Amino acid sequence: MQNPRQIAFLALREVHRRGAFADAALDRTLRNSQLNDLDRRLVTELVYGSVRRMRSIDFIIDKLATKKSSQQPPDLRTILHLGLYQLQYLNHIPPSAAVNTTVQLAKENKLSGLSSFVNGLLRQYIRLTETDLNPLTVTNYKSSVERLGILHSFPDWLVELWNEQIGETETEQLCEWFNQSPTIHLRINPLKSSIAQIETAFQAHNISTSRIPHLPQALRLNGSTGAIQNLPGYGEGWWTIQDSSAQLVTHLLDPQPGETIIDACAAPGGKTTHSAELMQDTGTIYACDKTASRLKKLAENADRLQMKSIKIHTGDSRHFPEFINLADRVLLDAPCSGLGTLHRRADARWRHTPENIQQQSQLQSELLANAATFVKSGGVLVYATCTIHPLENEQVVRSFLDTNPHWQIEPPTIDLPVQPSPEGWVKVWPHKHQMDGFFMVRLKRFKKD
Repeated sequence: MQNPRQIAFLALREVHRRGAFADAALDRTLRNSQLNDLDRRLVTELVYGSVRRMRSIDFIIDKLATKKSSQQPPDLRTILHLGLYQLQYLNHIPPSAAVNTTVQLAKENKLSGLSSFVNGLLRQYIRLTETDLNPLTVTNYKSSVERLGILHSFPDWLVELWNEQIGETETEQLCEWFNQSPTIHLRINPLKSSIAQIETAFQAHNISTSRIPHLPQALRLNGSTGAIQNLPGYGEGWWTIQDSSAQLVTHLLDPQPGETIIDACAAPGGKTTHSAELMQDTGTIYACDKTASRLKKLAENADRLQMKSIKIHTGDSRHFPEFINLADRVLLDAPCSGLGTLHRRADARWRHTPENIQQQSQLQSELLANAATFVKSGGVLVYATCTIHPLENEQVVRSFLDTNPHWQIEPPTIDLPVQPSPEGWVKVWPHKHQMDGFFMVRLKRFKKD
């Protein structure tokens, strides 16, 4: 019988040693395992949780360890991460079980000589927490930024950014939200089913769902569900997975039957197929992306949902002269840092820097300038990202409008779960709206005088 903690260790070691992406490392190790669903969920929680909480756990280790980090074998710290994550963040695992299984991990991975060190450090941590002396909460931090960064495990530059935008109290709420495990939202395909039909089918399988206000196709799954492909209606194309924020983007685009739509950065296709649903699968949607493998996934989703109006177009959307003045509506869901989805991307908080955010912003500006040429006079363009960084959002839009006088923001005219800004764009803050962080704005091209 396979040990789920050993599987988690192998995945986390790839992240620590080789800088692997957490989702890719986890996928590789799970693919080669034969764990049941319960153990797979434990492995996923241990890996993603340990990566999210890396700064907090490193702080605890450095406070308690008698050996300096430079004297510790790399695998030792990985093992300690798994043990301390269970003790600090998983209430359903008894402390004794967390300690014993972590000590066993050390023995199984050629660190038997350090097993007593592992045992001693973990038991010391337990003693401290039992007397309200947890290092995370009793330390006198140098600043509120350091406190939030270490306590909630985020880099200081992100905490500073959010403090400037929403203040310290809301920043802490946002940090707490991003450290939760993500929920799954479905988008019902109205061409094949209805929200009431899906609710009934899921209820028959003892799966709880809840509707989301102002989003007529959205259902939130409550609790664990098992393998997604085994849920009712998956094979029949009754629904697809898509967060509520992403659904909101397509409603803002408001594609109409018979129109020509260009989705400039389409893969993996959630908004493309949503557009097809809203258009009753009539008209033409050009789904563009420069990555053929991601477009293959889009084509598979379109086939499962039985969409006929989608045409795949491979390449960089900055180089499509054939699309100039072609589209009634264009969607630019721009590549971005993903800082609105940090709960879904465990290691994204550690991979980004202020410098690469600036680079992203430059790319986004180029993409927006080119996508705008695809829009007919009188047409609409929606610019969207799954980030909450102003350099990738507000600044990109303001710069575009400054240099394109025949474009302007068209404020939303539909009911939204999020109040638009005075300028007319929509910014979704996860801790306020209980969905992924997103930015979206509807731009209209007017005829030249």
